[in-house]
Amino acid sequence: MEKQIVKPVNGPKAIGPYSLGVKAGPLMFVSGQLGLDPATGNMVEGGVEAETRQALKNLQAILEAGGCSFQNVVKATVFLRDMIDFARMNAIYAEFVGENPPARSAVQVAALPRNGAVEIEVIALLP
Repeated sequence: MEKQIVKPVNGPKAIGPYSLGVKAGPLMFVSGQLGLDPATGNMVEGGVEAETRQALKNLQAILEAGGCSFQNVVKATVFLRDMIDFARMNAIYAEFVGENPPARSAVQVAALPRNGAVEIEVIALLP
């Protein structure tokens, strides 16, 4: 099985030595996304809601570059700096995943890159 690297043209840029998306077999793996503005590389302002929305937009750009959408996502993992933000993150997340959301885990972590409030990664089934 060969892997194919996915690089969105107008999406986020990797902030380290990793691929944003990788297609392998029937799946697409999308690296965790922070609330970074792709145009500036800076964290968006506005707290966990704004960061969640931007992280999901970044995921959407990578998914689309790989020929997928949130409807193809089968598993998501959400990393939160503070579980107190769960309900606010969840409200924004629900806007993106639709009626048939993927399986999901949400965990609190000690810290995230760039002092982010949230990071989200997904696995999608290729259409």
